[in-house]
Amino acid sequence: MLNRRALLAASAATGLAACARTDTPAGMLRVAIETLPDSLDPALGEFASAALVYKQIHAGLTDYASDGSVAPGIATRWRVADDALSWVFTLRENARWSDGHPLTADDVVWSARRLVDPQQSFANLGDFFAVANARAVLAGDMPPEALGFTALDARTIEVRLDTPLGLLPTLMREFYPFPRHAIEAHGRDWIRPENIVTAGAYTVTAASQMSLDLAKNPHYAGAADVPIERIRIDAVRDAGTRTRMFRAGEYDLAEKPPGNQIGFWRERLGTQFRSFDAPILRYLKLNHARPKLAMAATRRALSVAIDRSFIAANFFDNTASITHRIIPQAGEVLDPIDLHGSRLRPTIDPELPQRVEIRTVPGVSEQIAIAIADDWRRVGVEAELLVSYPTDLYQAIDSGDFDIAVAGFNRGLKSDPFFMLDPFGPGGFAANFNWDSPDFAAAMEMARRESDPVVRAIAYREAESLLLADQAIIPLLHERAHWLVSERITGTRSDIQPMLWRDLALAGA
Repeated sequence: MLNRRALLAASAATGLAACARTDTPAGMLRVAIETLPDSLDPALGEFASAALVYKQIHAGLTDYASDGSVAPGIATRWRVADDALSWVFTLRENARWSDGHPLTADDVVWSARRLVDPQQSFANLGDFFAVANARAVLAGDMPPEALGFTALDARTIEVRLDTPLGLLPTLMREFYPFPRHAIEAHGRDWIRPENIVTAGAYTVTAASQMSLDLAKNPHYAGAADVPIERIRIDAVRDAGTRTRMFRAGEYDLAEKPPGNQIGFWRERLGTQFRSFDAPILRYLKLNHARPKLAMAATRRALSVAIDRSFIAANFFDNTASITHRIIPQAGEVLDPIDLHGSRLRPTIDPELPQRVEIRTVPGVSEQIAIAIADDWRRVGVEAELLVSYPTDLYQAIDSGDFDIAVAGFNRGLKSDPFFMLDPFGPGGFAANFNWDSPDFAAAMEMARRESDPVVRAIAYREAESLLLADQAIIPLLHERAHWLVSERITGTRSDIQPMLWRDLALAGA
């Protein structure tokens, strides 16, 4: 087991690095990201990189405005019924897929059913948690046709809800309808470059294990306002390599420079180094089905023993904020205090387990795990690290084959408190740690009903207090998003991550 001294002397990251191509055409945006999507099919993709690429090639029922708010997408307008249990969305006139095929209300309804059908996708409730009959369809108790999506005519969709949900139009920004005609013709091969049909600003023209080529979709509703014609995306796993290649001029846009070299690269890259406030949480996922982790006092003692300041300073150059909460809070107290305000003191607790396993992936997550293991050894807990690739980690967690896992999520352009806490709510994508709290579920249900943003934020704080009182997870850090943006790129904002590439332009192109 590495200790802190060995950890800081070790390499900052591991993994394969892609070689930038030398045949890049003029006027092409060149992007380096950590990993490519695990699937271009939104019903199957789970990686954070998938969400980033989906924003370029798929179109949501609603969309992101340039400031991150809600804008028209495939649907140009929407309204809610007086009882707040029904929404009607009207689609854009002459909406089309990238192959010119009409995009209709029937496509949207068919797509919604596919997303919650366990026979056709990695089905989960996701953003459909409030849609009528979604839970029953997911459980196999009702057919997909029972889902509360109905085509009223070729351009009009009604969405029926079990409970009011004022945020529905916001959630629909990442509901990406599927091209039914392409899927029925090609099955799961519909996402191959020769078959793929999309509705977003770009479509895929070539794909390999390490790269994607995109071209502007001429049938995209806003195609006339999309300056960049082509995009090449390379997977460069090693953060240091990715950053050096950017500095050498081989990329115009690159994500995630090495966390422990932020100051070094900010100084050398100057204005090309951009940092953004972002809804990013790094935390420990605890398997509540493990008897040794079943007691809240045990989980709380493990949390208190972690030196978050060491992690923030050495792996994020102090650009991440240490936290004991999930929803970011201005002026958050950094010392560990419980919800009643009394000081928690790390001590050797007789309830602490003698041994635990920490699952993680290579890179900064592995470094965090090593540091935490060193902290826990000081209070009598031996931690064994199990390092694997993301897909193996996800499978282990979903099957319950873990004690503790280093986890995290980046909600991208989603800034509402809803998006930080909802992953842990019933049906949420991060609610896979065998914790069940009826009180928390009820509080989340109440918060989801609120349409007023101020009242909703208060409601989510109250729900968060229940999760933290039980130490259901162990929050570690709220991170910032860092991007490298070349001087060739125009159209970026100082307050929004450069994740909507249709809004960017290349100087001189």
